[in-house]
Amino acid sequence: MAYREMWEMEVRHDGLNKYRHIRGSDRYVVEQKAAAQKLAWDEMWEKKQVTRSKEEKYELAVIKTDEAQKALEGLELTLKHTLSVDDAIDWSSLLDIKPFPKRKPSQPTQETIPAEPTKSESKYQPDIGLFDKIFSSSRIRKQDEAENLYLKDHQAWSEGKKKIESMNADQVSKYTMDLEIWEKEKNKYEENQRSRNGLIQKKKDQYFNKESGAVSDYCEMVLNNSVYPEYFPQEWDLDYQPESKILIIDYSLPDIDSIPTTRSVKYVVSRDEFIETHLSSAALNKLYDDLLYQIALRTIHELYEADVIEALDSIVFNGWVDTVDKATGNNVNSCIMSLQASKNEFLSINLEKVDQKACFKQLKGVGSSKLHGLSPVAPLISINKEDRRFISAYAVADEIGSSDNLAAMDWQDFENLIREIFEKEFVSSGGEVKITQASRDGGVDAIAFDPDPIRGGKIVIQAKRYTNVVGVSAVRDLYGTTLNEGATKGILVTTADYGPDAYEFAKGKPLTLLNGSNLLHLLEKHGHRAKIDLKEAKQILSEKKI
Repeated sequence: MAYREMWEMEVRHDGLNKYRHIRGSDRYVVEQKAAAQKLAWDEMWEKKQVTRSKEEKYELAVIKTDEAQKALEGLELTLKHTLSVDDAIDWSSLLDIKPFPKRKPSQPTQETIPAEPTKSESKYQPDIGLFDKIFSSSRIRKQDEAENLYLKDHQAWSEGKKKIESMNADQVSKYTMDLEIWEKEKNKYEENQRSRNGLIQKKKDQYFNKESGAVSDYCEMVLNNSVYPEYFPQEWDLDYQPESKILIIDYSLPDIDSIPTTRSVKYVVSRDEFIETHLSSAALNKLYDDLLYQIALRTIHELYEADVIEALDSIVFNGWVDTVDKATGNNVNSCIMSLQASKNEFLSINLEKVDQKACFKQLKGVGSSKLHGLSPVAPLISINKEDRRFISAYAVADEIGSSDNLAAMDWQDFENLIREIFEKEFVSSGGEVKITQASRDGGVDAIAFDPDPIRGGKIVIQAKRYTNVVGVSAVRDLYGTTLNEGATKGILVTTADYGPDAYEFAKGKPLTLLNGSNLLHLLEKHGHRAKIDLKEAKQILSEKKI
């Protein structure tokens, strides 16, 4: 079973005295669920704080009764709710096709420069009369005045022109800068969009190629799409066994204490309070038992209906309840029901008309006759919690010397060498590094677990014993694997070097690219010497092929 990082968040509301623990393999989905839950509770609390008139309170009692009845009816129809839904994943709906949200900067409107004053304009022509023609001093004075007016206006025009030209230039400069920033942001947005969509397309291709990791992830998406009341745990573990086409699900069921019991609400005016009527203990127990049978059948139905590539022949549903042992007061997590159903057998059932308990028993499901008693049962098939990709490792570093060419090593020895060196790198903080068997569905050569609370977490390490430049495709694959594994970081190690497009793609992402020089330095740091001669390695490897 592929190891997947799980994200967890706790949401509380003191006013409503509500608490929910949200868990999932996708950080964004967990955060969105937490935000939506907080918003819903805030709205509920706001409604409770509003002072209402008696008439409003009567109406509120009717509304509350209707809500309570719908909540109970929704639980009773848990199985039928999914029968009208197509549970297959619509891959196109997962693609991000939203355009870049920021508007493109508008070109500035340039201020027009007024026309330049000319001496030929009438205002600059002196008004010369008969008197001025007789007395030259008067004529000269008027001519000087006209000339000075022209010079003054032209000076003002020149200064205004400079200001307008400067302002227009500033606007153009700002527009050019804003446009450059906008285009960079748009290009980065679209690059990230293409990268995310590429990962979705890659995951789709892997799924249709029936790669085991992708089948598990697909089943995760199907279960994530299943809509249940907010107080349901919505948590599970999956184990897909490609050889037998068996999917094992450890599914967290709601505790009986979380089930709503209100049947109706009445407003008593004399006491100015709302009185609730609740389900009897026997009615609650029956509702709870029926609900659990429905969840088991619904989960299997959704997965089989969504199985468009025939990857599943059999599904094992193990239902677990996390509750408090009334006798000890301690938290216990017990498997209380287990069911295995083959696809052919299950699809022959008309779920519209079945009695869910009778159907569970017909399918040889295991569980107490009274599920609400929470009596533990042994799962029909248990999930192996260990990551089966991990294989035993062996020491290599002490066997190599300064004359050994890393680029010509046996690929398996090379992967073990990388594991060994990184284990020495992480050992000071209590870390651990495990190598994985060769597979086509994840591209993982080793996984490091660093317990450091700040820089630690799960780290994917890929080793490329290359003699040519590593292109951007290998770095894209590493990024996709890092995201799919839920890792905090990805490290790519090669005996060669990387092209400029590879380094460019890695910018701003949780990726580290180590070339041949970096690898030799890392070896020397831990007391080992070797060499990398790509020309020699090409010759050696070509001779081995012959």
